[in-house]
Amino acid sequence: MENTSAIVKILSIDIGGSHIKATILNNKGELQKAYDKVVTPTPANPANVIDSIKKLTSAFPDYDHVSVGFPGYVRDGVIKTAPNLGTDDWKDVAFAERLTTELGKPTKVVNDADMQGLGVVSGKGFEMVLTLGTGFGTALLMDGHLLPHLEVAHHPISKKETYDEYIGEKALEREGKKKWNKRMEKVLEVLKTVFNYDTLYIGGGNADKLTFQLDENMKIVTNEDGIKGGSRLWTVEHNTKTANPSA
Repeated sequence: MENTSAIVKILSIDIGGSHIKATILNNKGELQKAYDKVVTPTPANPANVIDSIKKLTSAFPDYDHVSVGFPGYVRDGVIKTAPNLGTDDWKDVAFAERLTTELGKPTKVVNDADMQGLGVVSGKGFEMVLTLGTGFGTALLMDGHLLPHLEVAHHPISKKETYDEYIGEKALEREGKKKWNKRMEKVLEVLKTVFNYDTLYIGGGNADKLTFQLDENMKIVTNEDGIKGGSRLWTVEHNTKTANPSA
């Protein structure tokens, strides 16, 4: 477990398919400055994303550590897939190491849904987190500890489409809000059966577009709540047997 007695400020970054967001947190996950964002660059390759992060945070107050939520599969700070940014550009990029060098502070990189999960869960029982944005993100936690990450987004939900294709941003734009909501109802029924979670948290930019009534153990959460998970990457000890391999 990281000794956090001297950690005062943590730069918390959320990289998405449309925007890169950042703020400064204290040890308790409390925001120390306004939440700022920039448009994700095109092409969203490592050099351009790093440049955007540096420009976004150039006027930020001082910080001690950096936490990054990344939209893809991450293992030990190394990117394995980046479906919404371009996997070919990102495959096997040691992103945590590069950001540590570029920003001059120790950096941890995890899947973006995993970081949001750390920020929103109660820490009691088996909890699942969904992010509805450019793509479809998921995180699983047991008693507040990240479990091994599963890229549910790339599993088929129909004969022709994965979850990303079925309920991602492009599907919402193509099919319209009413049909997208019908699809979301189907997806939530499937997840309820497959995972049998105690609580489900739904976040991301499209969470507020849900129009049907959610079960009592389903909660809408904000991106601001999720980015607070950046502090918990440095302040929570994770069980080595169950910790997310992207952590």
